[in-house]
Amino acid sequence: MSDAEPPDSSAPRNPLGLTVVLGRDRPIRLDCGVEMGPVTVGYQTYGTLNADRSNAILMCHALTGDQYVADPHPITGKPGWWNELVGPGRVFDTDRYFLICSNVLGGCMGTTGPKDVNPATGKPWGLSFPVITIGDMVQVQARLLDHLGIDQVFCVVGGSMGGMQVLEWCASYPERVFSAIPIATAARHSAQNIAFNEVGRQAIAADPDWKDGDYLAHGTLPQRGLAVARMAAHITYLSEPALHRKFGRNLQGREAFSYGFEADFQVESYLRHQGSTFVERFDANSYLYITRAMDYFDLAAEHGGILSNAFRGTKTRFCVISFTSDWLFPTPESRAVVHALNAVAANVSFVEVCSDKGHDAFLLDEPVLHATLTGFLDGAAEHRGLPRAKGVSS
Repeated sequence: MSDAEPPDSSAPRNPLGLTVVLGRDRPIRLDCGVEMGPVTVGYQTYGTLNADRSNAILMCHALTGDQYVADPHPITGKPGWWNELVGPGRVFDTDRYFLICSNVLGGCMGTTGPKDVNPATGKPWGLSFPVITIGDMVQVQARLLDHLGIDQVFCVVGGSMGGMQVLEWCASYPERVFSAIPIATAARHSAQNIAFNEVGRQAIAADPDWKDGDYLAHGTLPQRGLAVARMAAHITYLSEPALHRKFGRNLQGREAFSYGFEADFQVESYLRHQGSTFVERFDANSYLYITRAMDYFDLAAEHGGILSNAFRGTKTRFCVISFTSDWLFPTPESRAVVHALNAVAANVSFVEVCSDKGHDAFLLDEPVLHATLTGFLDGAAEHRGLPRAKGVSS
């Protein structure tokens, strides 16, 4: 354990976030066999690490997320993706916990990725960037915790691809995880999800401005292809009832059909907006690499084809959460994880939240989700011996 002073996030925050360079002396060996180092990691923290470093929560972001959990995004200015859940007295109580979230390896918000300069060539990596896995992302996160002097996290939590990272943490570093909350996720990417990802990648590759991944050297950006990829993916994050409730067949700014191919319907306008705003903050090649990492994820295959082997001997406390209307990562995927944990007598609870908001429900206002998170964290904190939150009596 490091003898450095515990990090403190109560001081004025840098809107551009924190960065650290890892792997200078000990390169990071990726699953593809390539050794990388140094690797820059962009991250954010919230709250204060206690004296014995026992109150850290690692928050893992989803595919198109980043480390700005509860800060205004430096590019878009929008609130953080779990902004309403983080703060004094909230679900992730910053008076009680020290929260850490880092941009994943291959990302484009401060962590080394394909848009960054390859030190060996002095040019952007582009498609020469090594193909990465969820395991590689977690390995970099483990190095970040080493840097912060944190041997074991109180909890690791995340939804969607973030949930994949949670499961990988529990399989690869079980002794470093006291409790875990995988939300709206799976132990492997389904054929359907791989198919959707491939549609997005092909949309990017079909954009003439992609330039075979070398667009930065050409001064272009494959914005049209990336926007289409985002539009296709965004549909999978929603549910049909949610789309119908929000848009139905309502027309956009008109009273009759245009009999053309402009955005006649509100849902068309909404998707076009999602695509156009996404290209402002995300790198196209990062999208290729991160979706590929999700496709490769298969925890059972990494453990002899038996998912329970990934958790054998675990002492981690688990809370697995799914949503009834999530068709991207449906409840049976979460049940498979729960059954695997039951097979090794793990300490696991499971909650299926009734919601019509689809996969994105974990990012939205879902009181049952928030109550579940609070209850599980409180129980785990009691077993961990963490003090009660301010103003909470015994």
